[in-house]
Amino acid sequence: MKDILPLLEAKGPDIVELASVANRVRVKFTGNHIDLCSLLNAKSGRCPEDCAFCAQSVHYKTETPVYPLMDVDHMVKEARDAQKSKTGRFCLISSGRDLNDKEFETVLNALSQIRVETDLSLDCSFGTLTQERAEALKKAGVTRYNHNLETAESHFSKICTTHSFQDRVRTIEILKDQGFSICCGGIIGLGESAQQRMELAFSLRALGIDCIPLNILNPRPGTPLEHSDPIPPMEIIKTIALLRLILPKGTLKIAGGREVNLRDLQSLALLAGANGLIIGNYLTTPGRSAEDDLTMLGDLGFEIK
Repeated sequence: MKDILPLLEAKGPDIVELASVANRVRVKFTGNHIDLCSLLNAKSGRCPEDCAFCAQSVHYKTETPVYPLMDVDHMVKEARDAQKSKTGRFCLISSGRDLNDKEFETVLNALSQIRVETDLSLDCSFGTLTQERAEALKKAGVTRYNHNLETAESHFSKICTTHSFQDRVRTIEILKDQGFSICCGGIIGLGESAQQRMELAFSLRALGIDCIPLNILNPRPGTPLEHSDPIPPMEIIKTIALLRLILPKGTLKIAGGREVNLRDLQSLALLAGANGLIIGNYLTTPGRSAEDDLTMLGDLGFEIK
């Protein structure tokens, strides 16, 4: 880690040069393909965890919609609609620490039907998992599971007190034992230092993560972080470039908050080492249109997986 720290001081044109180097690393190790993923927040709100950034936590008063798990037909329809936007992956997500037995059976049925009716690769994110549930998801056709570390271990207790950084690592180890591709990243802008962002990156590297979603905090009213100062766009570009240098072979996916925080620099983020996008809406906030993203990717010369 000590070798990367001097690069945190890059400013102005040095960031552009750093981005160019990271982009060459991306092309060398991952080619010119872009990985697109659509999300469905299949169950929203009433989460018992107290993650300081999350509008779905029962601990905070927000205006986020609250609804129970969608039925199978609704989830399948959303998957069919997602496929029309040229996404290759579809991720079912639910709020909360985990699903009850009835809910879990419902998502297994939905996943099995989506597998039959679409060509999408299946992801999901249902919180902590047992070995038995991991096996059931794999049997239903899930190839990737999302479970973010969220932030550096040294900063984690300032963001969440209802579970630990190591709780998240244990779930990831269960998933790795089952042979899943692991989607695991975090959020920048949670009050962490630039060094702690690198600490998170090296934790992901140590875990052998192959898909890294990078979210940029879009503060939600009613949460403890609602008045957080935004990260300057060029600082985000620098972070993306450094993540690529630390994780040269992974899918580095720009996710929630990119439209608000990067604004006109979204293209530059994809020329700084990123090779993935979450398209469409996020969990509790809207994204921009898939058509706009596909136009941007075409202009940049990316090939969609």
